[in-house]
Amino acid sequence: MKKKYRCFALFSGGLDSMLAVLHMNSLGYDVLPVFFQTPFFGPGNALKAAEHIGFNLLVIDITTEHIEMLKNPRYGFGKNMNPCIDCHGLMLRKAGELMRAYNVDFIISGEVLGQRPMSQRADALNAVGKLSRINDLLIRPLSQRLLSDTLPVREGWIKREDMLDLHGRGRKAQMELAGRYGITFYHNPGGGCLLTDKAYSNRLRDLQEHDMLNEKQIRLLNIGRHFRINENIKIVVGKNSLDNERLNAFVEDQIVMQAESVPGPLGIIISRKRLKPAELELVASLLLRYSNKAPDTDWILYGEGFSLAHRIQVTKMRPEQVAEFLIQ
Repeated sequence: MKKKYRCFALFSGGLDSMLAVLHMNSLGYDVLPVFFQTPFFGPGNALKAAEHIGFNLLVIDITTEHIEMLKNPRYGFGKNMNPCIDCHGLMLRKAGELMRAYNVDFIISGEVLGQRPMSQRADALNAVGKLSRINDLLIRPLSQRLLSDTLPVREGWIKREDMLDLHGRGRKAQMELAGRYGITFYHNPGGGCLLTDKAYSNRLRDLQEHDMLNEKQIRLLNIGRHFRINENIKIVVGKNSLDNERLNAFVEDQIVMQAESVPGPLGIIISRKRLKPAELELVASLLLRYSNKAPDTDWILYGEGFSLAHRIQVTKMRPEQVAEFLIQ
């Protein structure tokens, strides 16, 4: 009896990954889509896409490994803090490490040769394969006829003529395949990764430059406004009541600030050292600037954790001074 080969499919939830899964499934392969989760991209879209094409999605968290990779990606960053080649290589490597546990024979990816200028050039695809450490077990069904044969083709597990020859940035061939496979919705390509966002990348770069690149600080990045006061002090200020609630969840022993007389934003101070009186006054003045209903001079409550046992009277910081500290 002929063996039924099983493969992991790196699954982003975009059209190309959906097509790769459905194409291999149509050829009789047992396909297991897998999504690798980090604080920078979650599985929401991928879960919906997998459900749409009738597959269960395996979600694996790789936060720790991804943060380490971000500190020094071998192939560098894109326009912002997006290390696309290293990121894809890491995902494939993690998939390779899980192959035995899930009785998988090889791995597929929905990459299309020449579709993205940074991560899907021929040399970039080769680099991804080398980083993954499973290059010879990797198949890219949408472009494999244009690529070098890997072990599944050489060993006859896969017929080269069954693979496709898609290439370039045009999407016409993918649209035709989508109609053939009954795909009625799909997410736009290239979206969903916070690392491609300029403002978010600036905040992340600030963490990296000040040796604060850890999971907890990263999870704060998409909450509120962020200000760098000096090498040791950063403050995060809520924009609205929802931000205040989310910031509350991060409070441990940090200094917390809030205006005394009126409802307003919560501020969390992240500091390596105990604040000097002048530094305390500075951050309180900044926080008061965002307390819109407060007078120009008012009292700010502060304290460690949730105990706002102290108060300081300050004047609202000038807008031009606020701009000097804002990370944007």
